[in-house]
Amino acid sequence: MENWDDIRLFLAVARERSLSGAGKVLRLDPATLGRRVARLEKTLEVGLFVKSPQGYALTEAGAQLLERAEAVEQAMRLASAGVAVPSDRMTGQIRIGAPDGAANFLLPQVCAALGRDHPELDIQIVALPRVFNLSRREADMAIGVSAPTAGRLIVQKVSDYHLHLAASDGYLGAQGVPASVADLKHHRIVGYIPDMIFDRELDYLADLGLTRVALASNSVSVQLQMVARGGGIGVVHDFVLPFAPEVQRILTAEVSLKRSFYLIRHADDQSNRRLSRFADLFGAAIRSELALLEAKA
Repeated sequence: MENWDDIRLFLAVARERSLSGAGKVLRLDPATLGRRVARLEKTLEVGLFVKSPQGYALTEAGAQLLERAEAVEQAMRLASAGVAVPSDRMTGQIRIGAPDGAANFLLPQVCAALGRDHPELDIQIVALPRVFNLSRREADMAIGVSAPTAGRLIVQKVSDYHLHLAASDGYLGAQGVPASVADLKHHRIVGYIPDMIFDRELDYLADLGLTRVALASNSVSVQLQMVARGGGIGVVHDFVLPFAPEVQRILTAEVSLKRSFYLIRHADDQSNRRLSRFADLFGAAIRSELALLEAKA
């Protein structure tokens, strides 16, 4: 397989496990992508994927090719990292993985500002409540709520952020304001689906001794809407409160949580000047926007 486009095509389908997902990554029509996969398999005279209703799974030959294709991809990245980029210009595409709270309420403003300052830069935000696999190149960098201890990664603490118990004015008017943490057992609680918490740092309710979650979602955005609509009391990020003026913090003297955002990159990208410069700009913009939003909470 001598064509770099064929390698990119194969890697996208292998990682996304579907033609539709790979098509979005490559900006190709799924039908066109399917024909190119079939042509590639014919050229190599081997089946690379097993097709099923669940998607595209690698065959044994496909798994062997994946290792070689990723090695070629990494070699291309290292080669491009050595190409000088003018210090006053940021160009090309950068994909960022982020938990949905940051992706919905923090990064839109940050990325819009960076886009205005660098009009030739294309920024993609992948908002999913999970840990991103940078080794598989699901993103160029990711925001995490804890610092990884395994893998070949560059980990940079970006900023602390704060969370408090909160409820809507309507809920508190109808149900009353709890006088203590102990009173929370008499209220409906909004939070994460317990078995879908992807990072221990997000298990706030367990730390408060609350075992029942009356309204639950794996999405911070959905949890906020549940709280804002009077569904109950939840742990809410201070930086999202400006977007929900009907929600107010409670028991602030008893419960004040602090967590951190980390910017995570693959170690092989350390010499990539473009990504390093973006990471510096991105981290500084996040800190600025966080401070602004938390001051309004």
